[in-house]
Amino acid sequence: MEELNRQAHWENIYLTKTLEQVSWYQPLPETSLRLLQEARVPKDANIIDIGGGDSFLVDHLLELGYQNISVLDISATAIDRAKKRLGAKAEKVNWINEDVVKFEPSEKFDFWHDRAAFHFLKSATDINNYIDCANRSLTPTGVLVIGTFSETGPKKCSGIEIQQYSAESLSARFSPQFEALDCIYVDHQTPFDTTQNFVFGKFKRQA
Repeated sequence: MEELNRQAHWENIYLTKTLEQVSWYQPLPETSLRLLQEARVPKDANIIDIGGGDSFLVDHLLELGYQNISVLDISATAIDRAKKRLGAKAEKVNWINEDVVKFEPSEKFDFWHDRAAFHFLKSATDINNYIDCANRSLTPTGVLVIGTFSETGPKKCSGIEIQQYSAESLSARFSPQFEALDCIYVDHQTPFDTTQNFVFGKFKRQA
């Protein structure tokens, strides 16, 4: 899907569906928060949530006292919805309305989080651009967390074919720039009483 079509697609999704009508709806992002805590990310760390849209991770990060949070999403509507939900707290967040494969960060991050954005990338160019961006963006001790549909998870989401991964193939995809620290499988219950299996990988930059 071309960049402009990709952006238009996601704008349409967020304009036509409520928060509870999307499969990724998750009021408590337990796995993401657990991986953050396991990585011992300090409260003053620079954190970015890729494809965060109007997800609730940013709400929980603010409640936990994290001070430097960026949320990147291709959809301006998704970002606007999150801002409206957060109210005055939204001013504490750096909102980035951009396609991650075109992202040119002006700062370094200590923790890069992505739940269900990377698996939408199918072309080698987009995948390589994403990994190169993450590699350039992270501090030497930074941690990368990627969550994608597993090989037993859905093959499509929001009308788009996705790239499924196993723990092994996800680790291989990010090698040699990143070393896998841990990969786990997690079931996500959608608002429609269906189950989606994810693989979450936690990585560090190679020296």
